[in-house]
Amino acid sequence: MEKIETHIVPKTITTIRLQEYGVGLFKAYPTKSSFKKALKKNYISVNGVIATSATFINGGETIRLSIPEETSIKKQLNFKLTVLFEDDYLAVIHKPAGILVSGNHFKTIANALVQNIKQSTLSDAAKPQPVHRLDYATTGVLLVGKTNDSIRKLNKQFEQKNIEKIYYAVTIGHMNNEGIISSDIDNKQSQSKYKVIKTVSSERFNKLNLVQLEPLTGRRHQLRIHLSEFGHPILGDKDYGIDHLILKGKGLYLHAYALKFKHPYTNETIYIKSKFPQRFSKIFGNI
Repeated sequence: MEKIETHIVPKTITTIRLQEYGVGLFKAYPTKSSFKKALKKNYISVNGVIATSATFINGGETIRLSIPEETSIKKQLNFKLTVLFEDDYLAVIHKPAGILVSGNHFKTIANALVQNIKQSTLSDAAKPQPVHRLDYATTGVLLVGKTNDSIRKLNKQFEQKNIEKIYYAVTIGHMNNEGIISSDIDNKQSQSKYKVIKTVSSERFNKLNLVQLEPLTGRRHQLRIHLSEFGHPILGDKDYGIDHLILKGKGLYLHAYALKFKHPYTNETIYIKSKFPQRFSKIFGNI
């Protein structure tokens, strides 16, 4: 027996690639990345023909999602999360270090959301889904969509760079007070804005800095790569740190401190902060 969802495309739609149109259509695969996975697994058909990433929609088609029963049954993860904000459309949670946001592993934020987030009462309620990512070792604010339409709209805000993200990191070595770091990451132009908030002396590292960061683009590991290329890697960064200066066993000192965005339905400006991890305060005192 299969789990089936069906969608009929309006005839007035402008020609669009299926993998773009399909974001938020189906409760089982509401995000852009999950919809692509459903395509790869041949779960999606258009007018009875298995769809691919090359399929285009012109209007009037019937899109069908068919999931084998054994695939749709998932064990629930027992993992407590701190909810910073929640309404019927979206939620913001604090992501702890040492857990993936999503992916093929069982222990992920995505799998833990069901028990921590209230089900939306709206007609297009979906399984709560993160709408962006934080690295495994990074802590801080994570935005979650609770309906198909809100997931789609929040994804669009990220794509259009209408959501402000503020991070804090502890970096090594003497830094200029502020500036912009620019470089190519994966052959794509990227920029990060930084400002040194506080500096303390360190016997092992010479100087440790509390740095406010704003990624102006959204490349994978962008802040970690930029600070490493700049000669001031993040404390505890095993991948991009300087070998003899890597602090082991304390985690990565990178924290997603705040998100600022416009609520997709109320138009209210939402500004959510997540307090600094205790290990930051141990270095800099009251922040």
